[in-house]
Amino acid sequence: MSGSTDPIAPGAVVLRQFVGADDDALLAQIERVQAEAPWRCMVTPGGLLMSVAMTNCGAVGWVSDRRGYRYDPIDPASGRGWPAMPDAFARLARRAAAAAGFAAFEPDACLVNRYEPGTRLSLHQDRDERDFSAPIVSVSLGLPVTFLFGGATRPERAQRVLLFHGDVVVWGGAARLAFHGVAPLKDGQHPKLGRQRVNLTFRKAL
Repeated sequence: MSGSTDPIAPGAVVLRQFVGADDDALLAQIERVQAEAPWRCMVTPGGLLMSVAMTNCGAVGWVSDRRGYRYDPIDPASGRGWPAMPDAFARLARRAAAAAGFAAFEPDACLVNRYEPGTRLSLHQDRDERDFSAPIVSVSLGLPVTFLFGGATRPERAQRVLLFHGDVVVWGGAARLAFHGVAPLKDGQHPKLGRQRVNLTFRKAL
């Protein structure tokens, strides 16, 4: 339902259609970010190439290579700092966190993921941040996708939550370290993004 708040677990909610008319501004800023720090598929510490294309903006960016997962103020592809986080991004992240019950959220990192049909993200925890007291804010744009939201351990059965363009998932508190992922993206055509989904994940990393 448009504008509804759907609980997933204690500390985790989906804010349906929260982006609203701000989507065009977000899409324009995504283009600016990826023009400055182009999409790339990173390598896992085990040497596997990730299928999801990524970039970052903010004070630090999330990176993965043979040395491990970490936040870095420097884009390893360019040797320069990541693009500044657009004001439109930060405002949306703060509003969404507050709507979910997490006041005073100040993100310093935004990971931007681009999914094409067939790409997926396996279950994982967000635990590279220094402080787990801040929530995670995840914005879906483009094709619909099935978001997987599990528990504190990988074997726990994950819920399957269908997300649409403009939906925002926020999780923190008791759910902050929940395993989560994305099922393989089904093919389709979105009127603004075509055959892809773009996801913005905001975190307080430092």
